[in-house]
Amino acid sequence: MNARVHQAARRLGQVGQLALAAGATLATQVALAVNDLPGGPAVNQLNLHPPVTKIATDQMWLHNFMMVICLLIFVAVFGVMFYSIFKHRKSKGAVSANFHESVAVEIAWTIVPFVIVILMALPATKVVVAMKDTTNADVTIKATGYQWEWGYDYLKGEGEGIGFISALDAGQREMSDSGKPSGDDYLFRVDHPLVVPVNKKIRIITTANDVIHAWMVPAFGVKQDAIPGFVRDTWFKAEKEGDFYGQCAELCGKEHAYMPIHVKVVSAEAYTQWVTEQKKIMSAKADDPSKVWELPALLARGEKVYNTNCAACHKADGKGAGPIKPLDGAAVVLSDEKLKQISVLLNGQNQNTMPSWKQLSDTDLAAVITFTKNHWSNQTGQVVQPAEVLAARK
Repeated sequence: MNARVHQAARRLGQVGQLALAAGATLATQVALAVNDLPGGPAVNQLNLHPPVTKIATDQMWLHNFMMVICLLIFVAVFGVMFYSIFKHRKSKGAVSANFHESVAVEIAWTIVPFVIVILMALPATKVVVAMKDTTNADVTIKATGYQWEWGYDYLKGEGEGIGFISALDAGQREMSDSGKPSGDDYLFRVDHPLVVPVNKKIRIITTANDVIHAWMVPAFGVKQDAIPGFVRDTWFKAEKEGDFYGQCAELCGKEHAYMPIHVKVVSAEAYTQWVTEQKKIMSAKADDPSKVWELPALLARGEKVYNTNCAACHKADGKGAGPIKPLDGAAVVLSDEKLKQISVLLNGQNQNTMPSWKQLSDTDLAAVITFTKNHWSNQTGQVVQPAEVLAARK
């Protein structure tokens, strides 16, 4: 009996080893299936991103320059050290010298590091000053960080008045939730990329609605914190058309990994056409807050707003997760006092654990509130109209 047990255990062990080997092979094949993302990260990338702006080019030159200086210092210091250890080792009969300080050596090891620091500081200062020069911009765009998406408002220049939210593409989130990632742009694809013209100076003003975020596009040499209650700015001038990617570079909560940045750089003609199209879309979407909506229309619109903005935390089934409170059966949702839920969406609560969503239109807010009041087990039959949201803003 014991022999049979041992034999069965040995066979199970062999099967387990084969399964592990097959899994490792499959994982390797999946890893090898990923290619470089033009304008984004590359497979086994070791160096900085290929630059597409003058600032990024200067940063790369500065990086290489500093590396050369550090390498020379390393070789010089350790070369002298290892030479001394080898040349004056005890087995060769070396005897320790007995001497006091040398004025010449003291002067040398004071002046030489000072010269090295100056050689490093001069080009670094030049690049830093250029990075901070946001004057004479052709287009000014405000980038507002939200948990967890970016809001873009074109403030000055061609495209002034355009505004939209840029969030992770829904298909990307589905791949992440299912554990089946695919594509070179996994977790980089967004629903609305930021569009800018090539060879134009773009000023980016950063701020945040809830916690600290950071707007970073490595190919542009740009990284600027977005801080609630503060305004920071940076700039870039892309010299090449194409798609360029970045991510929020400040840990901002549990969805931090799902907050990508996609900048599409196009020709001046294509940009003008895009601006025209966007203004037509905005005009078509402009809702009259005094319009009275029927329940079915609000539910259909509210479902889209919920899936885009709310489902990441509250989940598709409205049950929430961890510290995120459920909406299914929530007292504030079931309450006849509609103003309570409207106030939560406009102002946030629990120290921004639930952030403010006042960037959404009155109609979108009315629709998503109506959706939550009439979905899952929340069959209240209540309807919130845009005019009620507008009144609460005042």
